[in-house]
Amino acid sequence: MKKVAFIFPGQGSQSIGMGKDFFENNDIAKEMIKKASDRLNIDFEKLLFEENDKLGLTEYTQPAILLVSSIANKIFKDKCDIQPEFVLGHSLGEFSALVAAGAIDYLDAIELVHKRGQFMTEACSDGGAGMMALVGIDDKVAEDICEAQRKEGKQVWPANYNQDGQLVLAGIKADLESLVDTFKEAGAKRAIVLDMSVASHCELLTSAVENLRPYLDEYLKDEFLPVISNVTAQEYTTKDEAIELLSSQLTSPVKYKQSVASNAQKVDAFIEFGNGVVLKGLNRKICKGTPTLNVSDMASLEKVIEEVNA
Repeated sequence: MKKVAFIFPGQGSQSIGMGKDFFENNDIAKEMIKKASDRLNIDFEKLLFEENDKLGLTEYTQPAILLVSSIANKIFKDKCDIQPEFVLGHSLGEFSALVAAGAIDYLDAIELVHKRGQFMTEACSDGGAGMMALVGIDDKVAEDICEAQRKEGKQVWPANYNQDGQLVLAGIKADLESLVDTFKEAGAKRAIVLDMSVASHCELLTSAVENLRPYLDEYLKDEFLPVISNVTAQEYTTKDEAIELLSSQLTSPVKYKQSVASNAQKVDAFIEFGNGVVLKGLNRKICKGTPTLNVSDMASLEKVIEEVNA
């Protein structure tokens, strides 16, 4: 049996219809969706499977993604007795990873990230926040520009280190827009202001940190399987560490590529649980020698079980 890591996508992986194959073909999925709906008083069947405007709103996106990822992982673990060497998530996905690690019950996690989404939205409620994707620019060059611009009074920070040549920034949307040409002149092939009203993983979310901490303290368990922190790219296994790192995660950049690169040698394969293949695409560029498998429906689940048992 292969050594594996479980990995979980974050915001941006959502789409209408995600998880429907699980729901239609597995009783575990039906039960988990019903319990989640009861817990938050949100009709997750409608949110996930019917056209709506809510799935794109952060406070709904986060629990929806976590729910589908947790369903995929739960069904997999029910059918395949394999323990991961570690778990890892991208941004919001770190909370899905905590569920898989046994650090938090999935219903508590769904409520927690629903609150997290609300706190993030409140912190950016003046309407000025935004994010920008940069392609083809060196990290250090982008970091130096952000630092120089902050000294000039602009509010821009690195937010997501996805892969070499792909960096996401967060800050005030007008400040980001004003720097499009600056980044292109510095070597970026593309500098795209994203259609987002929240600035994730930067100092604009400072007010959300203290709001989130009591819920982390209430819901997290004392010990669990190794989780790789987005903040440090290193593993943690205790509640006290989790509270500090998940609080810091709100205002610190996601070190996804660093997390994968520094831990890939521990496993034979990554298994991505949830909608789409976002992390599989990133991992292909980060660690070419370690494959990433994906569990997004019943057919892919069966295929992955065959591969890890081979």
